[in-house]
Amino acid sequence: MTASKKIFGTDGVRGTANTEPVTAETALKLGRAAGHVFKNLSAQSRSRGRHKIVVGKDTRLSGYMLENGLSAGILSMGVDVLFIGPLPTPGVAYVTRSLRADAGIVITASHNPYADNGIKFFRADGYKLDDKIELQIEGLVFSGEIENIRPTADEVGKAVRIDDALGRYIEHAKASFPRGMTLEGMRIVVDCAHGAAYKSTPCVLRELGADVITYGNMPDGKNINKDCGSMHPNLLCQKLWEHRADIGLAHDGDADRVVLCDETGKVIDGDDIMAIAALDLIALGALNERTLVATVMSNAGLDAAIQAAGGRVVRAPVGDKNVIDEMLRNGFNLGGEQSGHMIFRDFSTTGDGLVAALQILRIMKTQDQPLSSVAKCWKRFPQLLTNIIVREKRPFEELENVPKLVSEAETELKAQGGRVLLRYSGTEPKARLLLEGQESATLERWSAKISEAIKRQVGA
Repeated sequence: MTASKKIFGTDGVRGTANTEPVTAETALKLGRAAGHVFKNLSAQSRSRGRHKIVVGKDTRLSGYMLENGLSAGILSMGVDVLFIGPLPTPGVAYVTRSLRADAGIVITASHNPYADNGIKFFRADGYKLDDKIELQIEGLVFSGEIENIRPTADEVGKAVRIDDALGRYIEHAKASFPRGMTLEGMRIVVDCAHGAAYKSTPCVLRELGADVITYGNMPDGKNINKDCGSMHPNLLCQKLWEHRADIGLAHDGDADRVVLCDETGKVIDGDDIMAIAALDLIALGALNERTLVATVMSNAGLDAAIQAAGGRVVRAPVGDKNVIDEMLRNGFNLGGEQSGHMIFRDFSTTGDGLVAALQILRIMKTQDQPLSSVAKCWKRFPQLLTNIIVREKRPFEELENVPKLVSEAETELKAQGGRVLLRYSGTEPKARLLLEGQESATLERWSAKISEAIKRQVGA
């Protein structure tokens, strides 16, 4: 067993496809390790037959390679594979539960460019793995402990393709929208980022009665997230204006995120969505413990708005897995990230961009207000996020003058009710510097100073 993780990051295994650890060879080892671990978590499979693992993916070219490597490893351990094809990450989590499988795997690098890919695991209940199980899988990948476990003859697993996985997820997502309410009369522009939601989101919105104009729905394996989707919402806002739509929504490659655009062309991000949804749930008496779970990246104005309504915000480290862990520990039912990861635990076990969009549409219909008016329920504090591309992730305390500059910035900004947050991305070669305060000029000044000090020493 390894003493610490070597390939699992903040959201599964991720990197450049066909470069370690995202290779066919490691995928096969991960498949064997996962098959062994999930087979032994319970002697009896959930379906009462052979143990089964669901395998889904987004639309990246390298998904075929990793899918086959994983499945070969799983099958070699005597565990069956259920292929469900391209489906949003929350769809994979739901289908894992729906098919009574023992685990789920989704092959995706989320919002990253197509050259990257990754492997994420779900437990039988649709929640992401805890660290203990990840370490077990990783330990088996490196230790060779299961090298001699070789089922033969009819003990080898078999693979089948599940044809109705998309339909199952579509019906599940629709069930999160009130029965009897429709989207008739609404024109919605959707940007699917040429990713996993290119069929599901437009279908759900049309079946609920909306007039849907779809972009980013022609995946070719290489155009996922390219100048479109939630990472590039300007396209969405432009198309909204062209079509005079009521609302726009954009996903990332695996559709566990959503970013909205109101009818005036303004981007509505995860913090806006959390504010709108949390305040609505507080008013309905449906926000568990009157508590919203956000991350350290969310705007301080969120706290002020929720507190004014009699609720509170609990902060978790960055990463939707950390948000979900906090929600599970304390029974909270709403959490999310500024990036657009939104977890409505009443409907889903993981971030679901489509479910989040449907909740905002429900609120708009209930209040009979456009999104621009609904989003005025809170006031954002001035905030500046700077991403610095780095060649290595040396501890910040080892970088000359950086700790001193951060300390000085904190002293000045805290006096204004603001803050400083400096961290390395868990999924990209970037340092992220977040500054919050009452004066934009002050934020820009400190961002320039701290960023320059980091670039000078570890910049790419």
